[in-house]
Parts: sequence; C-alpha cells; structure tokens
Amino acid sequence: MSIASVAAQQSALTAASSAGAASTAAQTSNTALTSLSSNFGDFLQMLMTQLQNQDPTSPMDTNEFTSELVEFSGVEQQINTNTSLTQLIQLTQAGEVMQASAMAGKQVTVTSNQVPLQNSQGTIQFNTPSAAPVDIAIYDSNGNKLSDNMMMSTSGTNTWTWNGTNGSGATEPDGSYQVVVTAAGAGGTTSTLPTNVIGTATGVQSLSTGMQLELGALSVPFSSVVSVGN
Repeated sequence: MSIASVAAQQSALTAASSAGAASTAAQTSNTALTSLSSNFGDFLQMLMTQLQNQDPTSPMDTNEFTSELVEFSGVEQQINTNTSLTQLIQLTQAGEVMQASAMAGKQVTVTSNQVPLQNSQGTIQFNTPSAAPVDIAIYDSNGNKLSDNMMMSTSGTNTWTWNGTNGSGATEPDGSYQVVVTAAGAGGTTSTLPTNVIGTATGVQSLSTGMQLELGALSVPFSSVVSVGN
C-alpha cells in the first residue's frame, strides 16, 4: 500500500471520527436543551400557580421571577454557543487533516531533537554563527550513545546526515533517535545547539492536543514544521 493511500485512509478515518464527535456533541446539546425546556416548563407552571394563588394585598415581587427568566435564557444561549463552537472546532480539525494529508510523501523540515531514521538515513540541520568544531551525538530511547561524530561547521546553516551506523559499525533499525549537537566556544566552553531534522512525511494524526505530523517513527506537532519540499 502506498504512502498516499495510507494518508488518504487516515484522513477518511479522522474525518469520520470528527463527524461522529460532531454527532455526539449535537446529541448532548439536544439532551441539554430538552432538559432545560422541561425545567423551564415546570418553572412557568409553578410561577402561574403562584400568581393565581397570591395574596392580592401582598403581591409577589416581580424582580425575583424576572431574574430567573433571565437566567434560563442565559443558560439556553450558552448551550447553543457551546454547540456552535464545538462544531466549528471539529470542522476546522477535519479541514486541517485533509490539508495535512497532502504533505504525505514530501520532504519536511521540522524543529526537533529527535531525528527520524528512514531507509537508514537521518538528516540534521543546525546553525553556528561562525566556523567552529561541533560534536554530533546520537542516542537510542534508553539514552545509550550510538554514534559520536566530530566535524568543523561553517558559518550559517549546516547539514549532516547519519547513515544509521553505530560506533560498532552495525546498522541501527529505522526509528526515532535523540540527537545532541554541541559546539565548542571561546575559552573551552561548550553549548548545545537547537536542531532541525529532515524526513519524509508518512502520515498525520489528530489528537486532543492538536494535529501531529508523522515522519516515520517521529511524531511532531504541526507548529514544529519549518518547511515542506517536493
């Protein structure tokens, strides 16, 4: 099955999930409105009974039941507003999934300290203000150092590609690995540099925390996307 087909299926499933959530929200809203209408009917019936049986010499204070009528109206408006906002959010999320699915199969640059190893290749970018020696270390999920590489950077953007080979010469399986780039500064000081990583988009996912872009085993929020290539 192609990457595009997988992305299309993910988009369809997410859209169906959004539609189901919208239906659930609508049912919840209808239930709330039905309950409110029932309570409002009971309130009006009690109010009419009180008015019919009030003491003519000491009539009821209209301010009290007027205030209650205003409260009922406010609750109804709030329910309708919440329903509209929920539907708007769900429609927006469904639209984001459809747009994001078009990124499947494209080369994407994201800000992350995890590099996706795809087809035994993981590409890292970092910036240095001037030429300086840097150390690029790769770690597995358990914190074990797999690869340690020294290079001389150039001023500006630097790109380095890991071929998946560890310190013993063996090839690590495709996955997500931590990368730490350390630059040497003046006076023997060192600093950890922020990194971007480049990979092929393989899918999208809608979570409660927001949209996530998948680059193989690496999943990042869409806010981390720096650029999208061909």
